[in-house]
Amino acid sequence: MPPTRRAQVSRVRAEGSSFVCALEDDELAVEEPLELRIEGESLLVTMRTPGHDEELAAGLLYTEGLIDGADDLVAIAHIDDPRDPRGNTLDTRLAGGVRRGATNLLSSQRAMFASSACGICGGATVDRVLSRVGPLVAPRRASPDLLLSLAARMREAQATFAKTGGLHAAALFDLDGGLEVLREDIGRHNAVDKALGWRLLRDEVPVDDRVLLVSGRAGFELVQKALVARVPVMAAIGAPSSLAVELARAGGMQLVGFLRDGRFNDYSAPSP
Repeated sequence: MPPTRRAQVSRVRAEGSSFVCALEDDELAVEEPLELRIEGESLLVTMRTPGHDEELAAGLLYTEGLIDGADDLVAIAHIDDPRDPRGNTLDTRLAGGVRRGATNLLSSQRAMFASSACGICGGATVDRVLSRVGPLVAPRRASPDLLLSLAARMREAQATFAKTGGLHAAALFDLDGGLEVLREDIGRHNAVDKALGWRLLRDEVPVDDRVLLVSGRAGFELVQKALVARVPVMAAIGAPSSLAVELARAGGMQLVGFLRDGRFNDYSAPSP
């Protein structure tokens, strides 16, 4: 299924004291549900933009602590279901012992995957996150010159956003500013999971040598995902939340916000 769909719209513009309307085709970002199953048992349904679904599932399982690496993921594929003619069902098979632990972890956290705008609601506290993954050890840092170069590079690579204006993006850059991978999605959490899932499926985790750039704001859940993946630097075009800053500082992550127009704010913990 393509990530965009055309629809006829009425474009309205003001001309003097009157309005002019014209029927034209417009490109829309596709939003469809994805059901993720573990060995046939439904785990969650999330709204996403079709494409890179295997990366989305792998990244979500990884950043929520259900798997630790590629060897925990035996198989992942779309399945045929007569109730799902659009191919929105994905099944996974986990390594022995991982499936039970994954189910127990989800139950203990009372996780609720609701929508592309929500991710996991009622997330764990900063202390709970750090008790599970711990702070970063000797994390790398990005220079101002490097950070200021990233936003333009990400925008140039946002092909679907250029058509629709309706997608979030997450990109991984190396510490020389090279773009490694960019993923777009209707949900900002999904975009991050796709980018990190790309690394996991290549058996290249932890992601401790990359900068993660997101196109919107930096909320707690996104910083949590980055910290689980051991990302040392996270930058956002928009603003961070107070809890995101608290988690980044406690976890030793360099967190940058408002990265645009030749400026940014660094919310990392002050040097002693």
